[in-house]
Amino acid sequence: MTRYLIVDDEPIAHGIIEDYAEALTSLEKVGNCYNALEAISILQKEKVDLVFLDINMPRLSGFDLLKTLSVKPRVIVTSAYQEYALEGYELEIEDYLLKPFSLERFLKAVNKATKELSPATVAPTQSTTAERIFIREDRKSRQISLAQIQLVEAYGNYCKVHLARETILTPEKISHFEAILPQADFIRVHKSFIVSAQHIKAVEGNKLNVLDRYIPVGQTYMAGLKDRLGL
Repeated sequence: MTRYLIVDDEPIAHGIIEDYAEALTSLEKVGNCYNALEAISILQKEKVDLVFLDINMPRLSGFDLLKTLSVKPRVIVTSAYQEYALEGYELEIEDYLLKPFSLERFLKAVNKATKELSPATVAPTQSTTAERIFIREDRKSRQISLAQIQLVEAYGNYCKVHLARETILTPEKISHFEAILPQADFIRVHKSFIVSAQHIKAVEGNKLNVLDRYIPVGQTYMAGLKDRLGL
């Protein structure tokens, strides 16, 4: 059972989320908060797995709330403003729902978040004998050598696959690449990034130097990264 909390200053938004949530028997509501301070109080007392979070609220914004939490639940942002999406993904949110959103879009976001909450199934280490994969791009699927892939970056509802000389924009999700890329060669280091181990130039604190840019390492991924790299 996934315990969820709604944090939004608009009562109508609470009603919509509650109505949609009734379609999923796996969800159990913990409470309703109409500002960030109420949410902090509940998060300190209750076990909350998933938060539906608005951004623009009085006194303390949704993103400011996230920055105060040392231990964060899964977060699905629900906002009428699409311009904050990039900042949301930098804060490692699960998904960004642009109001008004449909039941189908809501279910897709919840399925994504609760899938990661489920106990992980340890997949066997894949062999690099499968040296090529197909990546969807526009209306075609391109065959790409794994050796070309340096970085996979979540980009809203898409992913950017960074190769040596180009970047492919694909409608596949980052969870798709995490499932198909060989675990021996690729490392998930953040909600929004998978890196090729051989293309990591340096590790500096909680950042990686890949493709001459710095990639953040999520707190929940740091231990696994250090173990993989023998640090």
